[in-house]
Amino acid sequence: MRGGGPGGRRGGPGDFLRAGRMFGDGDLKLVVLYLMAEAPRHGYDIIKALEERSSGFYAPSPGVIYPTLTFLEEAGYAVSASEGAKKVFSITEAGSAHLAENRDMVERALEQLERFGRKMAKAREWFGWDDEAQERRGGRRDDELRSVRRRLRAALAEILDGPEERRAQAADVLKTAAEALEALSRD
Repeated sequence: MRGGGPGGRRGGPGDFLRAGRMFGDGDLKLVVLYLMAEAPRHGYDIIKALEERSSGFYAPSPGVIYPTLTFLEEAGYAVSASEGAKKVFSITEAGSAHLAENRDMVERALEQLERFGRKMAKAREWFGWDDEAQERRGGRRDDELRSVRRRLRAALAEILDGPEERRAQAADVLKTAAEALEALSRD
């Protein structure tokens, strides 16, 4: 069976996280060109830019970025110059033309990366995936509240896949709890 892109091709912005990769074949190259069109960049800067655009969810490894930069340079889409110990890459005219030909694809890939990152940031917040990191930064720890919150999340996860009637009952329970907590916070 072939991939999910147009004409059955693999890759494309709709094929996120396939085989552990964020971008399909060719998409990362276009995204890197797009970032270089914004400003000349070195590899670490590209990694950080992607991490920022994805709300911290996606930071490609140097083992992915540097071969991509080498490919772009060999294809004539980028040129590098040494700045101290770093190589800074800039887009060429050929790279700009290639990027313009594929503008829709790169914009969709970036928009999906950013949207996915926002969703994952909300999930991290909701599910408390950052609790330990927050505690290491000096955040307050409350084991009892944390335990109850985990139980609530687990129960909700089960209910969300259930029948509509059960989801409506859960919403009523949560509304009552939210009202009680809001009243408690005002006291």
